[in-house]
Amino acid sequence: MLNYAAAVAFLSLLTPSLTSPALQSNTLISARDACAGNTADTPRKPPETGVTREYYFELLDSNVSPDGVERYAMSINGSIPGPTIYADWGDTVVVHVTNSLADSTNGTSIHFHGIRQNYTNQHDGVTSITQCPTPVGSTITYIWRALQYGSTWYHSHYSLQAWEGVFGGIVINGPATANYDEDMGIMFLNDWDHDTVDALYLSAQTSGPPTLDNGLINGTNVYGDDDHSDQTGFRWNATWVEGSSYRLRLVNAAVDTHWKFSIDNHSMTVIAMDLVPITPFTTNVLSMGMGQRYDVVVTADQASIASSFWLRAIPQSSCSDNDSSDNIRGIIYYANSTDTPTTTGFSFTDSCEDEDVSNLVPYISKTVGDSGWSDSEAATVAFNDDSLFRWYLNSTTMVVEWVDPTILKVYNNETSFVDSNGVIEIDDEEDPAPTTAALLSTSPTPRRDTAMLPASGHLVIAFKTDNPGAWLMHCHIGWHTSEGFALQFVERRSEMLDLIDYNLLNSTCAAWETYTDSVSVVQDDSGV
Repeated sequence: MLNYAAAVAFLSLLTPSLTSPALQSNTLISARDACAGNTADTPRKPPETGVTREYYFELLDSNVSPDGVERYAMSINGSIPGPTIYADWGDTVVVHVTNSLADSTNGTSIHFHGIRQNYTNQHDGVTSITQCPTPVGSTITYIWRALQYGSTWYHSHYSLQAWEGVFGGIVINGPATANYDEDMGIMFLNDWDHDTVDALYLSAQTSGPPTLDNGLINGTNVYGDDDHSDQTGFRWNATWVEGSSYRLRLVNAAVDTHWKFSIDNHSMTVIAMDLVPITPFTTNVLSMGMGQRYDVVVTADQASIASSFWLRAIPQSSCSDNDSSDNIRGIIYYANSTDTPTTTGFSFTDSCEDEDVSNLVPYISKTVGDSGWSDSEAATVAFNDDSLFRWYLNSTTMVVEWVDPTILKVYNNETSFVDSNGVIEIDDEEDPAPTTAALLSTSPTPRRDTAMLPASGHLVIAFKTDNPGAWLMHCHIGWHTSEGFALQFVERRSEMLDLIDYNLLNSTCAAWETYTDSVSVVQDDSGV
C-alpha cells in the first residue's frame, strides 16, 4: 500500500479563482455590465447576475451496461453519469436531492467538488462533517453561489457511492485563457468493474486495491478485444470539422486510477486546472490524478494524416491496475468518416505524478505569505485489530459518526474532539506557509483543490483561513478515503455558530436517527 501515490482533495478550502477582463471565451456570462470598473490589474469579482439555477436529483437503483456487461449501479435520474449542472459565474445554484434507493442501509449526500462554499459550509454535502446522511425516502436541498467558473463535478460523500454511479458534471460558464470554437462539455474518465465497489471493498481492505475490469469514457466503452466476436459495448465518439477547435472539460472520476490522456497526432492546449484558469501550455499527453480536472483546447488540424484518431485514457501501471489498460479508448472522426482508427499513441513514461509544476501557472497569481508552519504530518498505513488496512494522517485514522456531524458538535458547543476525528483547529486569518519557504517557490504557486501526494514523498499545502466552517481534507482514492485517509479543519469556530441553520441540520439528523432506529444500518468505514 505504501507504494501508492495519493490524490489529496481539499474540500472548499482554497480561495476562489480570480481573473481579469483580458480573458476571452465563446461562452461568456450574459451580465457583462456587472463587471464594469474592473481592469486587467484588478481581479474581477463574480457578477451579481440575480439568476438562480435549480436542479432536481433522484437517486435510483439501476441496472446498467456501460461496456455491454450488465450490473447493478446507483444512478441519478436514471443516468450514469448524472445530469450536468450548468450555471453562469455569479449565479445561485439550488439542488434538491431525493434518496429513492431501495437498500435500507443507504443514506446519501451530494458534495460539490471544489466549489468554494463561502460562508455556506452547511451546503458542502459531506456526511459526518456538515450533515447527517439523507435517509431513504427523504430530500435535502443544497444552495450555493458560483463564485468560481470552469469545470468540476459533484459526487456522493457517503461510503463508496461516488464510484457506484452517484456523480455528475458541473460547468460554470465564464472567461477562458484561450479561444475555441465549440465547447464539448464534461468528459468523465472512470475506471469500472463488473462487480460493485461495495463488493470489492473487503478485498481492498485485506489485500490492497483490486485490479478492475475496464474503464469508461463519458460513461461508455467496449469490453473485450477488438478482433473478438464476443466484444460488447460501444466506444464514445465525436465528429470534428477540419480547422475547428474544441474545448474538452476532463474529469478524473476514478476510484483508483491515475490516467494519461491523449488524442493521437493532436496536441492539447491546457487552459485550466480544477477551477483555476492558467497560462496556457501545450502537451501531447496529460497526467491526471483522481479527482483532478483539466480543460483543454484541441484543434482539428490532422486531416492530412488520417480520417479518424484514437482518443486514449491509459491507466498508469505504477499505481493503477486494470485488465483493459490498452483498450480504454474513444474515437475522433473527421468529416463523414466512419473508419476505425489505425493511428499510434504518443510515447510517455508510466508515472503517477502531477503535471510539471512549472506549467501550472494561474493566470492571476497569488503569493504565499511568509508566516510559518511548525508541523509536518505524515500519512502512513497500518492494519487494525481485524487485519484490515487503515490509513493514518496526523497520527490518527479518520472515524467519524454519521449521526453526530462536526457542525452539530460545534453548534452544541463541544470544545474537544476525539483523536479519531482528526481535527485541526484554526482561528486566525493568517496565510500559512512552509517553514522551509526558502527551499520552495512561493510565487507563482499552483492553486487547485486536488493535488498528488507522491509515494514516500510529501506535499506542502497553504490556504487562507478566511472561511468559517468544518472542512474535510482526504485522499481521493476511494478505498483510501473509506480506510481513514482523511482529517478535517475546523476553521474560525466562533464564527461558525451564526452560519449554522439548525432547523436544516436538526431535521436531517432527526430523520436519519428515526430511520436508523427502524432499520439496521452498520457503519463499516471512516464515515465520509
